[in-house]
Amino acid sequence: MYEPIRTKSVHSTRAGTPSDFPHRSREEELDIQLAGHLAALLAVTDELRALAPSGDLDTAAERLAGEVTRLRGGRTPLRAAPAAAGAPEDLHRRAHALAGRALVVAASRADTAAAILAAERMDAHTAAPAGPKELSTAH
Repeated sequence: MYEPIRTKSVHSTRAGTPSDFPHRSREEELDIQLAGHLAALLAVTDELRALAPSGDLDTAAERLAGEVTRLRGGRTPLRAAPAAAGAPEDLHRRAHALAGRALVVAASRADTAAAILAAERMDAHTAAPAGPKELSTAH
């Protein structure tokens, strides 16, 4: 009446057999995410350093590079020489957002050093001088 099934279902899994693709642990994935956020923050910090050099930004860039190197297993991040162009206010906002993302990931992986650095960078970019304030139209 019915033909018997002669092949295995494509929906079944074979327990105990190694897969064809590598799996990463949650910690490894978080390390990759955190290194990416910190590397992006380093790039924005380098852009800010090109616009307005300061000792604070130099120190922050070195600390960020050190954290990225640690998270990437000793591989140092690539750093380009940015052109001194752009609005510092926009760069500070972008840096603040990146530091916030890094803080969330650092907290979820319980990386105290990275969390402290991210929080410090958030504070620094919050306190950074802003451009002209928009005038309020409310009376």
